[in-house]
Amino acid sequence: MSEQQKETTIFQLADKFIALANELSAEEQDIAKVGTALRFAAARFNAFEAALKSADLKAEKANALEWFTKEYKDMLNDNLDDHIDNPPSAQQEPAKDDAVQVFNG
Repeated sequence: MSEQQKETTIFQLADKFIALANELSAEEQDIAKVGTALRFAAARFNAFEAALKSADLKAEKANALEWFTKEYKDMLNDNLDDHIDNPPSAQQEPAKDDAVQVFNG
Protein backbone atom coordinates (compact mmCIF):
# COMPACT_ATOMS: atom_id res chain seq x y z
CA MET A 1 0.00 0.00 0.00
CA SER A 2 1.38 3.40 -0.97
CA GLU A 3 1.85 6.28 1.45
CA GLN A 4 -0.93 8.13 -0.35
CA GLN A 5 -3.34 5.21 0.22
CA LYS A 6 -2.39 5.08 3.93
CA GLU A 7 -3.06 8.80 4.42
CA THR A 8 -6.34 9.60 6.09
CA THR A 9 -8.57 11.67 3.82
CA ILE A 10 -10.50 14.74 4.92
CA PHE A 11 -13.66 12.72 4.34
CA GLN A 12 -12.54 9.98 6.74
CA LEU A 13 -11.68 12.60 9.35
CA ALA A 14 -15.01 14.35 8.80
CA ASP A 15 -16.82 11.03 9.25
CA LYS A 16 -15.24 10.73 12.72
CA PHE A 17 -16.56 14.16 13.71
CA ILE A 18 -19.99 13.29 12.28
CA ALA A 19 -20.06 10.01 14.22
CA LEU A 20 -19.30 11.91 17.44
CA ALA A 21 -21.94 14.54 16.58
CA ASN A 22 -24.48 11.75 16.03
CA GLU A 23 -23.59 10.22 19.41
CA LEU A 24 -23.96 13.58 21.13
CA SER A 25 -27.26 14.25 19.32
CA ALA A 26 -28.61 10.94 20.61
CA GLU A 27 -27.45 11.75 24.16
CA GLU A 28 -28.67 15.35 24.16
CA GLN A 29 -31.79 14.76 22.06
CA ASP A 30 -31.08 18.18 20.54
CA ILE A 31 -29.56 18.24 17.07
CA ALA A 32 -29.60 22.06 16.98
CA LYS A 33 -27.54 22.30 20.15
CA VAL A 34 -25.00 19.82 18.82
CA GLY A 35 -24.89 21.61 15.44
CA THR A 36 -24.26 24.94 17.16
CA ALA A 37 -21.51 23.40 19.29
CA LEU A 38 -19.92 21.84 16.21
CA ARG A 39 -19.92 25.16 14.34
CA PHE A 40 -18.43 26.89 17.39
CA ALA A 41 -15.74 24.21 17.67
CA ALA A 42 -14.94 24.56 13.96
CA ALA A 43 -14.68 28.34 14.28
CA ARG A 44 -12.46 28.04 17.33
CA PHE A 45 -10.17 25.48 15.71
CA ASN A 46 -10.02 27.44 12.44
CA ALA A 47 -9.04 30.59 14.34
CA PHE A 48 -6.26 28.55 15.97
CA GLU A 49 -5.20 27.22 12.55
CA ALA A 50 -5.12 30.77 11.12
CA ALA A 51 -3.07 31.99 14.08
CA LEU A 52 -0.49 29.25 13.55
CA LYS A 53 -0.24 29.88 9.81
CA SER A 54 -0.14 33.68 9.96
CA ALA A 55 2.86 35.91 10.38
CA ASP A 56 0.54 38.79 11.35
CA LEU A 57 -2.99 37.62 12.12
CA LYS A 58 -4.23 41.13 12.85
CA ALA A 59 -3.19 42.26 9.36
CA GLU A 60 -4.38 39.03 7.71
CA LYS A 61 -7.66 38.67 9.65
CA ALA A 62 -9.90 39.90 6.79
CA ASN A 63 -8.24 37.51 4.32
CA ALA A 64 -8.56 34.62 6.76
CA LEU A 65 -12.26 35.38 7.32
CA GLU A 66 -12.86 35.56 3.58
CA TRP A 67 -11.01 32.30 2.89
CA PHE A 68 -12.61 30.27 5.70
CA THR A 69 -16.06 31.67 4.90
CA LYS A 70 -15.76 30.73 1.23
CA GLU A 71 -14.52 27.24 2.11
CA TYR A 72 -17.44 26.68 4.50
CA LYS A 73 -20.01 28.11 2.08
CA ASP A 74 -18.78 25.84 -0.75
CA MET A 75 -18.81 22.76 1.48
CA LEU A 76 -22.24 23.58 2.90
CA ASN A 77 -23.62 24.19 -0.59
CA ASP A 78 -22.37 20.79 -1.79
CA ASN A 79 -23.85 19.02 1.24
CA LEU A 80 -27.20 20.84 0.97
CA ASP A 81 -27.38 19.74 -2.67
CA ASP A 82 -26.65 16.18 -1.57
CA HIS A 83 -29.51 16.30 0.95
CA ILE A 84 -31.84 17.78 -1.67
CA ASP A 85 -30.99 14.92 -4.01
CA ASN A 86 -31.00 12.30 -1.21
CA PRO A 87 -33.31 13.45 1.59
CA PRO A 88 -33.00 11.78 5.00
CA SER A 89 -35.37 8.82 5.29
CA ALA A 90 -37.00 9.96 8.54
CA GLN A 91 -38.25 13.53 8.50
CA GLN A 92 -37.75 15.05 11.92
CA GLU A 93 -39.68 17.87 13.53
CA PRO A 94 -37.62 21.09 13.27
CA ALA A 95 -35.68 21.74 16.46
CA LYS A 96 -37.16 24.20 18.94
CA ASP A 97 -34.03 26.06 19.98
CA ASP A 98 -33.67 29.83 20.31
CA ALA A 99 -29.90 29.54 19.75
CA VAL A 100 -30.26 28.76 16.05
CA GLN A 101 -32.44 29.77 13.12
CA VAL A 102 -35.11 27.22 12.18
CA PHE A 103 -35.63 27.10 8.42
CA ASN A 104 -39.23 26.44 7.40
CA GLY A 105 -39.08 27.33 3.71
